[in-house]
Amino acid sequence: MQVPEYDLIIIGSGPAGMAAAVTSRGQGLKVLVLDEQPTAGGQIYRNIEHLELHRNPEFKKLGRDYSEASGLVKRFKNCGADYLSGMTVWQIEKELVVRVVHNSPGQDKKSPLSFKAKKILIAVGAMERPMPIPGWTLPGVMACTAVDVLYKSAGIVPKGTVVLAGAGPLLLLIATRLLDAGVKISALLNTNPQNALLKALPHLPSALRTPEYLVKGAGMLLKLRTSGVPIHFGIRSIEAQGKENLNRVRFVSSKGTQTVDADLLLLHQGVVPNVQITRLLGCEHQWYESQRYWEPVLDEWGNTSVPGIAVAGDCGRVSGSKVSELSGHIAALETARALGALSESKRDEQASSIRAELKKQQASRPFLDTLFEPQKSWIVPEDEATMVCRCEEVDVGEIRNTVRLGAHSPDRVKAMIRSGMGFCQGRMCALTLSEIIADELKISPADVGYLRVRSPIKPVTLGQLVSSE
Repeated sequence: MQVPEYDLIIIGSGPAGMAAAVTSRGQGLKVLVLDEQPTAGGQIYRNIEHLELHRNPEFKKLGRDYSEASGLVKRFKNCGADYLSGMTVWQIEKELVVRVVHNSPGQDKKSPLSFKAKKILIAVGAMERPMPIPGWTLPGVMACTAVDVLYKSAGIVPKGTVVLAGAGPLLLLIATRLLDAGVKISALLNTNPQNALLKALPHLPSALRTPEYLVKGAGMLLKLRTSGVPIHFGIRSIEAQGKENLNRVRFVSSKGTQTVDADLLLLHQGVVPNVQITRLLGCEHQWYESQRYWEPVLDEWGNTSVPGIAVAGDCGRVSGSKVSELSGHIAALETARALGALSESKRDEQASSIRAELKKQQASRPFLDTLFEPQKSWIVPEDEATMVCRCEEVDVGEIRNTVRLGAHSPDRVKAMIRSGMGFCQGRMCALTLSEIIADELKISPADVGYLRVRSPIKPVTLGQLVSSE
């Protein structure tokens, strides 16, 4: 069977992927967009079309950002790019052949499962950083984003009492959304250092170029306070407690040890770039100390160190939906230039106003990244019985003991005790694993490195592989 060919294949239909599709189609390129979600919008605007059409009161509560994103989705759907949803990318070959499998029962199983590109744009967004605490594997403990997904996808909201714990803008955003949905929040455990604002103040003048971010954040805090949600500061430790299910949360703050009843505990310690695909492709990565994560090394147009591979959006550096959208436009203009559809001077001319807006939108990131700087104490658990790799049930103590035996890299630890070898393929534990190794060796995670990512990028069945031939 002949493999369909495209000028540009975009992986991901969030703000960056949709923007890139619109701009590249405007330059006459043949474009294919692949996404494993059933609808366009990415994680941040998940299910946006259905929300607007069938759950409009809830759609309006999600704010102006959603209204603006709705326009982008419409432009994307009308731009003429081929769009395949419900497709999981499991392999990308050096000849820029992309292999996919269907992950949706409604998909046409006769559609091609291999595609060839002249250029590939990775726009797969970010993932929530794991926050391993004692008891986090109990039923009733979830990541904040999981609750957000349930709300956007099906209008499902938690019953009973909810405790939120962690730090970051997304924690505040989800807390206020839950309040709007009538959910009872019994406590918010703020793990941010109490001197965080003081440390971030030198970056405030730059952040004032985009005051809407600061106003939005202040508004969320005010809403939580006026709603009577107890906010606890100076949090030093958190433990989820219960026998078969979560029933309470124990925490230590500057006021001492306290316990609060809870039916659901939501954890959040920020988001990090999804680097699984760029790692698989051998792109160069660098350690971003301010937010303690790896990111692909990119030039000003989103090109990686691997020819033909570019990145746009939060999988390059976490900067939010507006920056992601702008980076998608810029990467598309560079693709058009690289493929001869646009001269270099025309590319620069068309990118000029986009770059100006991009620079403005990025102005607040140093302030936000410093204000919500991840704390090592919430990334490297002190309790050695705390589970790190949930798939293979590997705890902190096992990892430390393996390092003491001479396994000084994530791959060596993985080979010895299977951490990172489970169904999630390290997505939920790779960062924590590197941090624990670095802590044990008293070096930087940048010197430890990351788990080697191999194909398949995501688990596939033998039946899917046979049907893809």
